[in-house]
Amino acid sequence: MIRRTFLAVTAAVSLMSVPAFAGEMDIVDTAVGAGNFTTLVAAVQAAGLVETLKGPGPFTVFAPTDAAFAALPAGTVEDLLKLENKDKLIAILTYHVVPGAVMSTDLTEGMKAKTVNGAELIITLEGGAKVNGAVISTADIKATNGVIHVIDAVILPPM
Repeated sequence: MIRRTFLAVTAAVSLMSVPAFAGEMDIVDTAVGAGNFTTLVAAVQAAGLVETLKGPGPFTVFAPTDAAFAALPAGTVEDLLKLENKDKLIAILTYHVVPGAVMSTDLTEGMKAKTVNGAELIITLEGGAKVNGAVISTADIKATNGVIHVIDAVILPPM
């Protein structure tokens, strides 16, 4: 009896850890609610892109986790968040966004996707889905104005 109750409680807690609001909130609010995109959200705020990503979209966001930002060389994030680097920050962030809702089932080997930045991303599927070499660890997190695919690295636009 105790074991069954414990299993039921464990299952309920597991279900609560998946955002129940996924698909009911916009991209920004979904990212905030997920809890592992605090650096991305701070960067979006510093770049002045919150209202854009709360807009009607649809957008596809390849969202680097906090760990992905932490893997950048020391001081990189702090430097990008400075007001004088806002244009560079915007270029990097908009390179992670593709117009339209691109689901994982839409991805094909060698697919090129034009970003909001204007440059292209390249999708590969061999060995697991990747965007410009960054692994898509979680796909198809639906939001009211698009979809988020979680990636394990910050991808930089071509210079």
